[in-house]
Amino acid sequence: MLADLVSAYRPADPAESADVDRLRELLTSGGDVWSRDTPLHVTASALIVHPPTARVLLRWHARQESWLQVGGHGDPGETDPVAVALREGEEETGLADLARFGEGIVHVVVVPVKPKGDEPAHEHADVRFVLSTGTPDAARPEKPDAPLRWLTVAEALDLATEPNLRETISRVGRLLQAS
Repeated sequence: MLADLVSAYRPADPAESADVDRLRELLTSGGDVWSRDTPLHVTASALIVHPPTARVLLRWHARQESWLQVGGHGDPGETDPVAVALREGEEETGLADLARFGEGIVHVVVVPVKPKGDEPAHEHADVRFVLSTGTPDAARPEKPDAPLRWLTVAEALDLATEPNLRETISRVGRLLQAS
């Protein structure tokens, strides 16, 4: 499933093309691309949207010290990145009605991750999707130090500090305008 999605995906610029090339190389390595034991492994994430209000949901990530999209690692045996993004989205927001919005991948980014405890610094080949909800008021943070914020695309762009997330938000903003 992931290999098919990535093979059909067309990067938008040279930086993303380099990240997609790294992901494609990882996919042909023959190893478990989701394994947290490798210095570069796949994660899946999503920007959650509420189409009627054209708002997006950001979550505070204490480890990264910034507002980001929802998502994370696949659980053992998971290989479908959309299913990972949906599961992570529901776990992190409490939104039980999440559904895919748009087709395919919206962005591929290789992001550095800071070391924590006995886990060394590593990189995530993050495959990003867009999910929608019809019940934005039902969003609840999974823990007190991970607040959630519904924002307009402009507000999200102002709040986001990571250039790659700003690019994801811009792409999602264009999708919302087209819908």
